[in-house]
Amino acid sequence: MYLRTSRSLYLQVGLVSAVGGAWCLHRMARPRITLNGTVSKDAKSTDPELLREHSTVKSYTASRSGITYPGIRVFYRPHLKAAELPQDPAPLPLLVFVHGLGGSIAQFHPILGSLVNSASCLAVDLPGCGLSDFAPKTWDAYTTDALLDLLETVINDYRERDQGVVFIAHSMGTVLAARLSNPRSAHHTLAPHVMGLVAICPVAEAPSAEKVRVFRRLLWIPEFIFNLWRAWDRWGGPDSASVRRFVGPGADPETRQLQDRFNSQSRSPVFRRMAWGSLPVYTNGRPSGGLFGEPAWAGLDLPVYLIGGKHDEVTPPKDIEKIERILNDPSGDGDKDSQDHSKSTDSTTIASDVTSSGDPIPDSAAPVDTAKPELNIPSQLDSPEDPPENPTTPRDTEPPQNSAPPQPRNPARVVKTIVLPAGHAVLYSKSARQVSALIYEFMKDHITGRFALDWQLTYLSREGKWDVKNLAKWKSVQPVSEPIGGVFRALKTLREVDDEHSPKLFAEKWGAIIKDVVDISHDNPVYDPRNFGDGIKYHKLPTVSKVPPTDMMRSGKTKNCELPPNPGGVTNTS
Repeated sequence: MYLRTSRSLYLQVGLVSAVGGAWCLHRMARPRITLNGTVSKDAKSTDPELLREHSTVKSYTASRSGITYPGIRVFYRPHLKAAELPQDPAPLPLLVFVHGLGGSIAQFHPILGSLVNSASCLAVDLPGCGLSDFAPKTWDAYTTDALLDLLETVINDYRERDQGVVFIAHSMGTVLAARLSNPRSAHHTLAPHVMGLVAICPVAEAPSAEKVRVFRRLLWIPEFIFNLWRAWDRWGGPDSASVRRFVGPGADPETRQLQDRFNSQSRSPVFRRMAWGSLPVYTNGRPSGGLFGEPAWAGLDLPVYLIGGKHDEVTPPKDIEKIERILNDPSGDGDKDSQDHSKSTDSTTIASDVTSSGDPIPDSAAPVDTAKPELNIPSQLDSPEDPPENPTTPRDTEPPQNSAPPQPRNPARVVKTIVLPAGHAVLYSKSARQVSALIYEFMKDHITGRFALDWQLTYLSREGKWDVKNLAKWKSVQPVSEPIGGVFRALKTLREVDDEHSPKLFAEKWGAIIKDVVDISHDNPVYDPRNFGDGIKYHKLPTVSKVPPTDMMRSGKTKNCELPPNPGGVTNTS
């Protein structure tokens, strides 16, 4: 009787403790106050404006599997001047962004904001991720092969005839992109059109048989227990172990807040299905199926840029070395063994000591913090003309001196690598602008020079739509005013190809005095801010005539508006 009473008492105490613990962990996982005073971590309410304005939710039936996904969020932003750029031999390549396990396209927003000005951009929230519906819920719909079918279907829906594709992918998404780019893959219809691959924090190979066994045991755990473990892992919000695992040491508060938000947006049932579908089955010591069910890196014959993080605990930087050896293996057999090849050619490795670490199943695909100096890349491109009465930048009436750069259908193979002092959250940390600049340089140098904004602006100015009267009016305006209040100077809008008032010439003349250019025009600039060089920092604070600035703009929280405490010589562009 005593034993039964004791067991009953222990059972009751255990149940009460479990319920109490679940309630406490639920409270831990609730949204907290963020830096800007908001509490929402919801994917919809926190969706960046650029993504919100150019996204649709559509139903897709995958062309191979026949699986229907009723609510897939697709971001597509065509190049503003795509129709005016050369179409021979093909339109400007389409940039396709692929997120990783537990991630979303919102993680690409910091680099999308820059690259949308170089080319048309397409990004997809995989089913159950970001703003895509969690439907269907069958596990077969979340296998790697099923996701590849879906991506191939969406890309073909948006890709123009003869248009090439450049993949920019992150984490697990790098393998999806590599398989879609590989001519050995079953998805061979897209591979001939892929012109390049940028792999950020890439995954090199399938996990070992022992790790697969551990992962499967973890994924067999009932979902409510899995959620309790996740809540415990996220305890502390931006300072939690879950966040630290992705952002690396020394990450700034804003990056940690973003990582905490992305971790909260990752849905457990979706994560479990995708993770399970990515695991291989080992037979006689050899893996089959899963993420590496087909050749991924071996056999790629195109420009590849591998970007890693020194402090990445999810996909260690040593994966960069493994992939580089696979890509440079002349036998093209790197995926079959342990990728233990030593010969490496046509690659550039920048950065120092890389460290290895374990690779737990990630909670959200995102990553990093870096102390590298920022590389300012162009913020905007071009837009409708101002009314003729305004003395703004006119277009040139003379045709460009140089013809269009070549755009080969199959660019020459090259492998470039770089390891940044960052973690897995490199896409939306302080290093995002540097990553954008590196990607931009790689694309225009190794895929086609038509990605270059300075060339695009020069080409677009070949047919003048400005009459002489307006050009004369613009030229009559003083380029740079006298100091205003001892700090600011008014600056006439620059022209990329002007003989006297272009960014490069302005930097040569005024770079010793002016250190910041603040562009308050609503339109995209018709010049390339990169040409200011490293000495002048460009800030875009768009305003609309007769519309007062918002409280957020007045408070200085708008992106890229940070100015030094004593900005002596700041220039105000209007």
